[in-house]
Amino acid sequence: MYQAEYAKKLVSAQQAAARVQDGWTLIHGLTMAEPPAILGAIAQRLREGALQRLRVYSLLPLAVAGGTILDPLLCDRVEALTWFVGGGDRGLVDVGLNYFVPNHFHQVPRLIEEFTDVDVFVTTVSPMDKAGYFSFGTSNDYSTTAARRARLTILEVNRHMPRVFGQSQMHVSEVGLLVENHQPIAPMPHSPNKPEDAVIGQKVAELIPHEATLQLGVGALPNAVADYLGDHKDLGIHTEVLGPGMIKLIKAGVVSGAKKTLHPRKHVFTVAQGDDEMLAFMDDNPAMESYPVSYVNRPAVIARNRRMISVNTVIEVDLTGQCNAESLAGHQFSGAGGQLDFVRGAFDAPEGKSILAFRATAKGGAVSKIVGRLEPGAPVTTPRTDVHWLVTEFGAVNLKGMATSRRALAIIDLAHPDFRDDLRRQAEDLRLI
Repeated sequence: MYQAEYAKKLVSAQQAAARVQDGWTLIHGLTMAEPPAILGAIAQRLREGALQRLRVYSLLPLAVAGGTILDPLLCDRVEALTWFVGGGDRGLVDVGLNYFVPNHFHQVPRLIEEFTDVDVFVTTVSPMDKAGYFSFGTSNDYSTTAARRARLTILEVNRHMPRVFGQSQMHVSEVGLLVENHQPIAPMPHSPNKPEDAVIGQKVAELIPHEATLQLGVGALPNAVADYLGDHKDLGIHTEVLGPGMIKLIKAGVVSGAKKTLHPRKHVFTVAQGDDEMLAFMDDNPAMESYPVSYVNRPAVIARNRRMISVNTVIEVDLTGQCNAESLAGHQFSGAGGQLDFVRGAFDAPEGKSILAFRATAKGGAVSKIVGRLEPGAPVTTPRTDVHWLVTEFGAVNLKGMATSRRALAIIDLAHPDFRDDLRRQAEDLRLI
């Protein structure tokens, strides 16, 4: 029924790129939804000089974006802006060729709607179904908003992108142009585990009750937590990022969603980052539901989940409990993302907990991640007033209700023993103890 309209809008990547005009603002799908054919064709026009100026918004760009429109050789023609710094643009941000836009992730769709003139949006989607709908697959987040806000939406159709339920569909009648490209979707790179991750994962798992609803952040630590949840019963998922650790728990029957108070028996997410096994499991699976980040990450929505447990990580914590999760040695390393969204939402949930878990040291034990005070200029990702549980390989502590003196001593106990005496001296100098 909709094949004629599909055929009318189907063009080559080069033809689609030719519709992008000088001076336009482009937003692209994030991580696994970066569309290689379209971004490659647009980058080629920039290299050839057919496009002289383009403003590009990204969030956690990866190899596809980094090798095309964010190629450093195009920096004289591309004004690059990012809502979350990652490996694909960290070097550019460090040298002033890409600029970070501070945000809470759940507010990015509103930033797009109210504060950004979007000319073109490009992303990868699953093939059209018989009702004429494409699915945004792994990347709902801000994509559903940007796709409908842009004056031109170009979708790259890829049979390897899973068809996902929830509010993750766009009808062919809403689309400007279609490009087909069925190359395999590159898996997300993953951080290797360290020995202390198993200890931390076990300590966090002990704080998670049966029938809890989970949000696990990205990286080695969240997967380590998942490894120790095998004996739990009737867990649920309401998470920003869906990853392989959660898929394993679903397959094992540990996650059923049966006791969820919001979207029971549905595994709710806004971004999925993983491997081919994860994509295959998600595809056409009615239990998997994706919603815009403005919904999934909204603290008031998160708080509707009974026993909501959020698990995230940080770069450093000071002795009052202030947490920096985005800056390293004066450089923008990542972003706030949805950390504070879930910290607040989980604590406000009935029987909820917010957990910030991290290794006590960095650089092979040479540097303590617990510091007397955050370095000047470092952002406070999670304020001390919001911090609930802190966990390292040396223990776990609930900071709620603690005065600054008790907080300082409790946080020092989470540090590596080699740094505790110096931290106590700093606490005295700061008049915390």
